[in-house]
Amino acid sequence: MPWRQDTRPYYILVSELMLQQTQVARVVPKFERFIAQFPDETTLADASLAEVLVQWQGLGYNRRAKFLWQAAQMVVREYSGQFPRDIQGLLSLPGVGKNTAGAIMAYAHNQPSIFIETNIRTVYIHHFFQDATTVTDTEIAKKLQATLDCENPRTFYWALMDYGAYLKSQGIKTNSRSQQYKKQSKLEGSIRQVRGQIVKALAEHTQLSQRDLRRLLEADDRFDIAMQGLIRDGIICVEHDEATLCSQKMI
Repeated sequence: MPWRQDTRPYYILVSELMLQQTQVARVVPKFERFIAQFPDETTLADASLAEVLVQWQGLGYNRRAKFLWQAAQMVVREYSGQFPRDIQGLLSLPGVGKNTAGAIMAYAHNQPSIFIETNIRTVYIHHFFQDATTVTDTEIAKKLQATLDCENPRTFYWALMDYGAYLKSQGIKTNSRSQQYKKQSKLEGSIRQVRGQIVKALAEHTQLSQRDLRRLLEADDRFDIAMQGLIRDGIICVEHDEATLCSQKMI
């Protein structure tokens, strides 16, 4: 995995946001293309949101791309191009929650932070909560704190990720017993699907009237909801009925 070959904080942030609700096999080629286009936080911050969204195509959940872009801007503007080296500083970045911050601390800085994601849940529920029907992240965190290799947290977490993936490949899927578990809704027929189609169409055509966009997508009732959400999220801009990917750059 390329984010294991180079553990700079920027690489870890990009990979962590891409990996949210997306499988590793799909992320690797997207990550490599994204890094080729935006090799560091300065390059990403200098890009327009439209350029970032074009490179994000195929990953879905385009708000993640916007958060990543905004985080790069904040690192450049407010942290003089240096990623924060503490949890609170990392939490100030758009799109960074406690688990993403913990992952950056462990992978980029080799610090014994605590964070929990799907593979970690798989391992700990399988080994420590075999008889439990519902397991909280707080319970998992206590076990993780007790077993964490504080001298080599980076390699510990790498091994944990690989072991969790192995357990899943053997049919051991315990995350439905996690209190945090939420089954991902189907893409087909969803508002999320239409949002992705709109972003893709505007990435290819640059600018379309909403009428032409409707016709191109053979839109149904989901179109208006999807458009309103994209506009509200600052991903699509509409002026005089002409829709484009928002192209504002860092001030």
